[in-house]
Amino acid sequence: MLPILTWCFPSSSTSTTITTMHPIFLFLFLFLYQFLLSHAQLRFDYPTEKINTTWVNNPSFTRNSIYFITGTKIRLLLLNSGGGGGPSFACGFLCAPPCHGFIFSIFVVNTTVEAELPDDSNAAPSLWSPNSDRLVGENATLHFTKDGDLILLDADGTFVWSTNTSNHSVSFMNLTSSGNLILLNNKNEAVWSSFDHPTDTVLNGQTLKLGQSLTSNSSATNTTRCKFYLSLQKHGFYAFVNSSPPQLYAELLNKPRKIANTTYLTFKDGRLVWPNDSLTLISNPGNWAVQFIRLEFDGHLRVYGIGQNFIPGVTILSDFTNFQLGYCDYPMACGEFGICSNGQCSCPVNVSDGDPSFFKLNSWGLVNRGCSPVNPISCQSAKSHRLLPLGSISYFNYVDENAVALRGTDEESCKQACLMNCSCKGAFFKYGRDFSQGDCYLPSEVFSLKNTSSMTYNSSAYIKIQIAPASNQTSFHPVAESSISKESNRINVLAAMLGSLVFTSVVAWVIILRCRRRRVEDMEDGDQFDQVRGVLVRFSFEELYLATQGFKRKLGEGGFGSVFWGTLNNGNKVAVKKLEGLGQGKKEFLAEVETIGSIHHINLVELIGFCAEKSHRLLVYEYMPNGSLDQWIFGREEEEEEVFLDWQTRRNIILDIAKGLCYLHEECRHRIAHLDIKPQNILLDEKFNAKVADFGMSKLIDRDQREVMTRMRGTPGYLAPEWLTSIITEKVDVYSFGVVVLEIICGRKNLDPSQPEEAVQLIALLETFKIHSSPDAFLNNNRSIWSDDEDAIKLLGLAMWCLQSDSKRRPAMSMVVKVLEGLEEVESNIDYDFFGTHQNFADE
Repeated sequence: MLPILTWCFPSSSTSTTITTMHPIFLFLFLFLYQFLLSHAQLRFDYPTEKINTTWVNNPSFTRNSIYFITGTKIRLLLLNSGGGGGPSFACGFLCAPPCHGFIFSIFVVNTTVEAELPDDSNAAPSLWSPNSDRLVGENATLHFTKDGDLILLDADGTFVWSTNTSNHSVSFMNLTSSGNLILLNNKNEAVWSSFDHPTDTVLNGQTLKLGQSLTSNSSATNTTRCKFYLSLQKHGFYAFVNSSPPQLYAELLNKPRKIANTTYLTFKDGRLVWPNDSLTLISNPGNWAVQFIRLEFDGHLRVYGIGQNFIPGVTILSDFTNFQLGYCDYPMACGEFGICSNGQCSCPVNVSDGDPSFFKLNSWGLVNRGCSPVNPISCQSAKSHRLLPLGSISYFNYVDENAVALRGTDEESCKQACLMNCSCKGAFFKYGRDFSQGDCYLPSEVFSLKNTSSMTYNSSAYIKIQIAPASNQTSFHPVAESSISKESNRINVLAAMLGSLVFTSVVAWVIILRCRRRRVEDMEDGDQFDQVRGVLVRFSFEELYLATQGFKRKLGEGGFGSVFWGTLNNGNKVAVKKLEGLGQGKKEFLAEVETIGSIHHINLVELIGFCAEKSHRLLVYEYMPNGSLDQWIFGREEEEEEVFLDWQTRRNIILDIAKGLCYLHEECRHRIAHLDIKPQNILLDEKFNAKVADFGMSKLIDRDQREVMTRMRGTPGYLAPEWLTSIITEKVDVYSFGVVVLEIICGRKNLDPSQPEEAVQLIALLETFKIHSSPDAFLNNNRSIWSDDEDAIKLLGLAMWCLQSDSKRRPAMSMVVKVLEGLEEVESNIDYDFFGTHQNFADE
């Protein structure tokens, strides 16, 4: 826009020419110029809005909507570009991957000098949000009422959040160039601002006031509030983990001596500034367009910067808490009840005899997910409470002298105090040289423990556990010995005989029941899952039922069943595949568990665990936030915004698939034929790395076997011609891979009935490529997909090499990988008979 206007007035001569124009034309020209300028400002720079305005969370009703390649969606309501382009503050609706709901947020977007929004891969980082704990859906509304209140409602009208500024004479709101959202009255005075209501982030120039705090999110992808918070108090800046009462883990800053009481703390250009202008440098200021500090989900306070034009993008400048704390000093370094030893995590064991049976891992080995007691503590069973000795273990909360429950006490008194207090979950005794004069800590919630030695103090730790209650002893009343004569003996003999008979009967009945149950289970389930190899977690059906909210959150249909997403008790997101049907599905279930559980590769979806309970058969996989490949190359019906993968991303996906198949075919102890390669079985992580999924049809092939017999299976459109003979090798996957490559390049399905009759089958169109040797003749109107003609021709040649009907002529996947990496060339002598009809187009 601006370059055009400059061109309109290049010199005084042009100006003279315009002044000699007819007055009507001059008026129209000036009117058009003013209209275009105001339209540009309206569309691309709109930091202010008046009262009595409503926005709808829908791309059809918002000024600008962007769908980033990372999976983030934003719908802009206000934008302040600052007039210079580059990283700019905006507010609106934001949905971060895996995108299960929207937050109303202030975030950063990249703009051009004209304040246009380039659609690139730099996802907008959220810097403030009032509804992180309560996401809203499509068509949620934000009302700036005529009374001056800003109200967020979900799509069904449910109240979510409000500024509570009704009847405060609010007349308009403004998003400043520093990222502060302000509601102002008719005197231009601030009534409410986002800077006064911090969440987890402090922006450059923002002031944190006495009593205000930052609260972290639960995880990198979960915006709900977590246990960590930072609080500005009169003596300094402190980090806590929330419990009852809160537990201090770091004194990040102590107020300067010259200040009587801390009243505020300002973040400015990499420094924290006190009221007397004393400075604490926490990062190198540098030449960053945007700087902010954030309390992260792991308890770290990090300083971030965003470069000019997002080059570089969001960058960690420093980890401020690491200046004081080591890895094991963080409350959740190893999760609740976890013991941290030089960065390694373990569960509590009895130091006396090494018994580990009182605690269990909460997950499949992730280092910071913690442990849980085998028998949960119950106040109704206080008589069964015991203290498990852990030895020389310390606790992060020792930094807080105000947390001491008993001072100048001994270890035994500390232990008894915990046993007498039901809310106490552990006794931590810290002492110096005098064992009888120490400090006793009795936390109501136990987080990560430290197996570290200290030069300044000694420590011993005890964790409260609950044991199974002992059998109550029967109470007998005293009776005169003369009354228990021969009758008593007779009764004892009869009781013994009866007891023996009952015991024998019970044992026999139990044996019969077990035999019957085993027969039934053998017939119905063939339940051999205890023999499954690999480090897999066996989940109960109830665990997975709760994790998926009753199997209501469906991701899609997989082989032999549906796939649901869920969240485990430890917060990890997973994909749960629920097999449906016992006959065929049972065999495929065993194949998946036994096969995938023992193999690991970066381009194969990881199997975490399984459920084998009664007739239930479920598989638990790692969660892939960007879903399956077909949603990105064929489009999603429910998606109104344009979804597009650039050429380099498509090429990387092809290489990832090839590497995953190469591992299955050539690097495992057995050759593994997948047998159902298709876009629906290719999943994408948050960075669009591809992983091969769904081994429900996999077939093991011994190294000395050249081919195996198997019944036809797979998906029409991806089946190799040799399936008609039921004699297959891993080369059927190579053929299916060739089909997938074609679909990625062309952006359409191999079999598409909506196409003209001659173009229904994509492979059949390869004849046009053979005849014309041009991608234009084959790809027609899909030129926007690829950016390199030579590379497109090379990949089409690779696809055709894989699609030859004679399986022996197809390349091995290791050769495919070398071609994609530029180490080998595509075979030039291609047989263009892709359907096994022995027709050679070259002969025509």
